[in-house]
Amino acid sequence: MAGGKDITSGSEVVGASRAAYLRLLAVFLGPALVIYTLFSIYPLIATILYSFYHPGEGGGLSFVGLGNFVTLLTDPGWSGPFWNALRNNFVFFLVHMLVQNPIGIALAALLSLPRLTGRSAYRTLIFMPTMLSVVIIGFIWQLILSPLWGISEGFLAAVGLKSWFGPWLGQESTALITLSLISVWQFVGIPMILTYAALLAIPQDLVDAATADGLNQFQVFLWVKLPLVAPTIGLISILTFVNNFNAFDLIYAVKGALAGPNFSTDIMGTLFYRTFFGNQLQVGDPAMGATVATMMFLVILIGVMVYLFVIQRRIQRHSF
Repeated sequence: MAGGKDITSGSEVVGASRAAYLRLLAVFLGPALVIYTLFSIYPLIATILYSFYHPGEGGGLSFVGLGNFVTLLTDPGWSGPFWNALRNNFVFFLVHMLVQNPIGIALAALLSLPRLTGRSAYRTLIFMPTMLSVVIIGFIWQLILSPLWGISEGFLAAVGLKSWFGPWLGQESTALITLSLISVWQFVGIPMILTYAALLAIPQDLVDAATADGLNQFQVFLWVKLPLVAPTIGLISILTFVNNFNAFDLIYAVKGALAGPNFSTDIMGTLFYRTFFGNQLQVGDPAMGATVATMMFLVILIGVMVYLFVIQRRIQRHSF
């Protein structure tokens, strides 16, 4: 009987501790879960469901299945803007991948040098634009690049490159690249700081051993540090992908909803905004806007799945 009492009391203790653990989860995670559900999960599900409907003649909603997606991908009035925005989004993303991330990694490598003085000041100055409002960034760069009152023409003339100057934000061939580089300038501090934190976590013994073997600082970074921070670089890449396919604010702040000139800077975010809310060229169509938003979600989801199941799995396999 004493043994039975011990078993019973032990199970009661386990049950009480489990109940206390669940109460702690409810107290600390419950509010966050409720807020995340209301403002993230529910709008996402509602948007996806709304993309399967279209306003009927009587004002109600009629179920059309994949009809909105077929219209978006095949109808000449919708497919042209959609494929143009998707192509521009990939260009926007590739500029960040090929320019922003390598520069951020290189800056992190320089900041991690042991004999560099003033690294805290450099780190702060490089990261500071990230904390500024995109509206302010867009307005400042419009002033800098303006052919009428900007300082860029005078600056290029001072260094003998005046012939390079042009209305970069006003030309279809250069507007998107210019805006992409402005975004690179603003957000290069993010890959820099993430890579810098990963470099600081590398044991100093490995660096000392590589230096003792005769490697210089560049070789140590290339052959020792870079493979060790590969998972961080992979994380930076997927964050770049997600953030760039959610981009909207810089294009809207500089070029407005029409993403001129002649929609040359139009991306998925501005296409969604223009489709859902309407503009001076078209009346808003919430159902097609939800369809565009769902396509944005699918593109991001496919990119994340490719990273998780192909790239991340390969990185983990090589790390072991």
